[in-house]
Amino acid sequence: MQILITGGAGFLGQRLAAALLTRGSLTGPHGQPQSIERITLLDVVPAATADRRVVAVSGDIADAGLLDRLIDTSTTSVFHLAAIVSGMAEAEFDKGMRINLDATRALLDVCRARGHRPRFVFTSSCAVFGGALPASVPESTALTPQTSYGTQKAIGELLVNDYSRRGFVDGRSVRLPTITVRPGKPNAAASSFASGIIREPLNGEAAICPVGPDTRVWVASPRSAIAGLIAAHELASDALGSNRAFCLPGLSVTVGEMAAALERAAGADVAARIRWERDPRIEPIVIGWPGEVETPRALALGFLRDTSFEEIVREYQDSRR
Repeated sequence: MQILITGGAGFLGQRLAAALLTRGSLTGPHGQPQSIERITLLDVVPAATADRRVVAVSGDIADAGLLDRLIDTSTTSVFHLAAIVSGMAEAEFDKGMRINLDATRALLDVCRARGHRPRFVFTSSCAVFGGALPASVPESTALTPQTSYGTQKAIGELLVNDYSRRGFVDGRSVRLPTITVRPGKPNAAASSFASGIIREPLNGEAAICPVGPDTRVWVASPRSAIAGLIAAHELASDALGSNRAFCLPGLSVTVGEMAAALERAAGADVAARIRWERDPRIEPIVIGWPGEVETPRALALGFLRDTSFEEIVREYQDSRR
């Protein structure tokens, strides 16, 4: 079995590759476990790797010729994580469309051309919902995204549904909550603060929170996200039906509750490093996303969720030791 991970040099891509290598096998096209022989990590920069089973490739995810060279009939699984993040997709419309939409179709088309119906896991987002939403959003809510990023992800979901219906791929789209806590530095994602207000204070640095403390967000830990992506891959095709998109279980917390969890885990001096400065560019994007999503389908299929945000903070603390 050979696996392609787009966005493979990113945080989730690297975590996913490590989890797959530890696992050692995945369900193949005929429903039987197969040993993982090779994982190809595709990104704009080369991924760091020391495992002989991993090949790092740097290139343009929207380059159909590159995809054509990377995917053959032995590529039985594709995890499509590559994306232009929300804030950048809003600021740079053409780039967002090219990477988040055009590249997704190019990837699906190469899989279609091979004719071997690989399992295709697409990382979508709860940004597909938008507008006047209830406090708790049913998963069946019509997709009315209010950002270009959300629109691109919603179209990607429809493409995965249709290419699966036509028998070109065996697809599944996983709507991820905001993933926190991510290591590294802030990026252009509107949700970047959700990691920054935990990560930077724990590193002894100030963190600016661009939304008010009453803002409610839908979050999950990296551990839960990786487990969810693998579990989505392992689902039998007939368990998905005609709608291949579903929301990963998460936690609904206010940003103030996140800060309080940080204080309980690390002390008042650490939590005091959060500076509350509302950003008129970021805040409208964030408050347009659902603060809570009902996920009965994923829970019925056996997906797990984090138990508390304090647990997420402590998990990140443990990872730094």
